[in-house]
Amino acid sequence: MVTERNTCAGGTARPPVATKKPRKKAVKITPRQRKEAGEEQLNKHWRTYFLQALAETSNVRLSALQCGASPSRAYKARREDPEFRAAWSAALLEGYEHLEMEVLGYLRSPDPDRKLDVGAAIRAISLHRETIAAERARAGGRDEQAVLDSIDAMIDQMRERRAASVALSAEAASA
Repeated sequence: MVTERNTCAGGTARPPVATKKPRKKAVKITPRQRKEAGEEQLNKHWRTYFLQALAETSNVRLSALQCGASPSRAYKARREDPEFRAAWSAALLEGYEHLEMEVLGYLRSPDPDRKLDVGAAIRAISLHRETIAAERARAGGRDEQAVLDSIDAMIDQMRERRAASVALSAEAASA
């Protein structure tokens, strides 16, 4: 690794100046707010745990409770920290992609022992399709409308597969 040295006016060399990495802004919650939200002392890595849970559940309230934070703290951190806001969006996108894959897997091979409310899953994906499209467009550098169109097509295909699955189940039950 090559490092440059600054020279003083007299020609003597100075060691390179180390630059400090800026610290992340801490989200301040008053003790009263913490008590009202039922929040305990937080782990310093609560944001990481929150984002992992958010990617798994796509549920802010459950994710906050899993990491020991209150939902209000998570929302405040999202408002105040652009990096956290971007990571939040990426985690939600990952969660919805997991949900889409789970629904597709269930529709391709429905297992009677496995419970999945396909209708609720499709409604959740439909309700958040603009958010999903915006994040996919940002991540992939694609046009938002093209992503929306692809999500609509995917939802239509899911509905068609579900209808075909129900028809097959009804046919099998009558036979």
